[in-house]
Parts: sequence; structure tokens; C-alpha cells
Amino acid sequence: MHVPPPAADSAPQRSDAAAPEAGFDLDPAQVRVLGVLIEKSFITPDAYPLSINAITTGCNQLTAREPVMNLSEAEVQAAVDRLIARRLVSKRDQASARVAKYEHLVRLRHSLPPAEQAVLAILMLRGAQTAGELRQRCERLHRFDDVAAVEAVLEHLAEKYPPLATALPRAPGTKETRHVHLLGGDAAVQEMAEAQASAGASGGRGRIAELEDEVRALREALETLRHDFDTFRRQFD
Repeated sequence: MHVPPPAADSAPQRSDAAAPEAGFDLDPAQVRVLGVLIEKSFITPDAYPLSINAITTGCNQLTAREPVMNLSEAEVQAAVDRLIARRLVSKRDQASARVAKYEHLVRLRHSLPPAEQAVLAILMLRGAQTAGELRQRCERLHRFDDVAAVEAVLEHLAEKYPPLATALPRAPGTKETRHVHLLGGDAAVQEMAEAQASAGASGGRGRIAELEDEVRALREALETLRHDFDTFRRQFD
């Protein structure tokens, strides 16, 4: 007598597999730590993976960070531990290392090529930005030939599951669309959208804010020169 095989119960398995990918809700410290790890993997590969001390220094930079933060090493370690639990960061065991080192797993977890890692990192470190701003600010991480190339990356990040970036509604009085990462969850995105709308309604940030941007750009240029000089000097150490 032929007995038909039992029907496969695939629904629970599919539900379990989908649960970890339902979305993101990283807190600001986790977002900053993850952004720093991605950024430094590009611009200081010889010093990567990073120690907690190095991560803390990167988190609290006064340039290329919006907002500027003042995290303690204990807060950074706690954020790293939470990211490890989420499988977004891992501890790298190195026989010659005197302290623990850490690296991000974004490339492996979400199949992101360098261009997409670079854009995501800058969004995490500097908040809402236009495609043109991203092209300029990604220069040290990945060079984009034009704004269209950045827009293509943003579109791909928005199509990931779960999505990693999205466009904000255009604020009154503005001509360009600004983009944000989604790793902080819906509440963080809503907060950035409201801040943009408020700035647009008030008629812009004013001359003082423009001068602050110019000073920030000069600081970034100085930091780049220092980094290049340190790299050159190490060749003779």
C-alpha cells in the first residue's frame, strides 16, 4: 500500500528566517560605531581592525561627524557588544595584538560592494545628505565619477531587504533630495525628516550656518593632509 509522504511544513521555517531581517533599530552609539568601523576599513587599512580606543577616537572626531559625539570607552564597548550580538561586528583574534580588535560584517551580512559600503558609512556618520554631498564626502573611501553613480548606489541600498537607505520628502524651498540611512529605525528617520522640514520652513540655516560649514570643510581638508603626511612619514620609520 502506498503511503503519501507528509506535507512539508515550510511556513514556520520561512517565518523564522525572515524575523532577523524585519528591519533595523540601532541606537545612536551603535550607528556611530558601525559607521566608524566601515570608514576606517577604507582610509586606514593598515591599522584595521580597530581597538576600542581607536574606535572611540573615531566616534568622537570633531570633523566629518554630524552630530559630534562624546562617547566613553565603556559606552563604545557596550555598543560593540550589542553589534556583535546582532552579527554586524566581530572580534578579530590576532596573535600579535595586545588588545582586542574589532571589524564590521556589513559587507558579508548584506552583500555590499565597496561603493555601497562607502555611501552607507557617510550617511551613518554625517546624517541626511544630497547625492552631490555624498559624492564629495565619499572621496577618501570610494571615488564616484559623477552624481548619477551615487544615485545608482542609493537606489540599490533602498532596494535591499531590509532597505538600508531612503530619500526624505523634499523640504519646502529646497531643490535637491536628501537621503538617509535606515539603520536607526523609523523613529530616527522621522526625526531627520522633521528637522529638515523645520529648517526649510524657517528659510534656511542662515549665514552663520554657512560659515560653520566652511570651517568644517577646512578642518576636513587639514585632517586629510595630516593623514597623508603620517602615511608618508611611516615609510621612513
